[in-house]
Amino acid sequence: MQLIDIKEIKGKIVLKSGLHIGAGDTEMHIGGTDNPVVKHPHTQEPYIPGSSIKGKVRSLLEMESGLMIKSKGHPVQADLIKKLTDTEKEKAIKIVKVFGTGGSHPEIVEELEIGPTRVSFSDCQLTKEWRNKAYRERLSLTEVKSENSIDRITGTAQNPRFTERVPADVEFDFAVTLKLLNENEDELFDYLLRGLKLLEMDALGGSGSRGYGKVAFQFADGEIQQKFDNLKLF
Repeated sequence: MQLIDIKEIKGKIVLKSGLHIGAGDTEMHIGGTDNPVVKHPHTQEPYIPGSSIKGKVRSLLEMESGLMIKSKGHPVQADLIKKLTDTEKEKAIKIVKVFGTGGSHPEIVEELEIGPTRVSFSDCQLTKEWRNKAYRERLSLTEVKSENSIDRITGTAQNPRFTERVPADVEFDFAVTLKLLNENEDELFDYLLRGLKLLEMDALGGSGSRGYGKVAFQFADGEIQQKFDNLKLF
């Protein structure tokens, strides 16, 4: 197994609706929100963790593959592959090649020539253009959305909660690299694009069923953008 090429996709992510990726804070401050978004510790600017994009893209591809039942909802790992049909194996091997597998069962990893994780998602910081616009026009980098549930009988609001979001239209730099370790792995690049297309059709972060997290990808490479736009999934 030898490194043949490293393919890179660069561009930006444009928010089409408010985005909430939680910071995991356990302490709520007076006047604060129930669910703050993740922010850079020095600048306090919101960003999109690469791990959030990787996890969502992987879960969508695993959902599309039909292997979620076989894996009982857990990420597809190398030891599952031996229990699958030939068609299922092909899908599972692509998933673990791109996104990686646990350190257990190294003999299966070697036998199937899976190798190390191919993909690497960078954290997505605010684009320079949008950051300058925000500070020039004094735009807020986050918003607080108030939500509650409604009593079906009385019609009154109850259980109020306040969620911090990054507003729609904010733009983030995006970059992902994919290592090709064999000459016949070009299909993995197309598979990664497929995962990004699924993400654009679904949602990123929390509360996607309530309209949060709709995003659009705008790639710097025109050929990649055209291939992405013309990609038919179903």
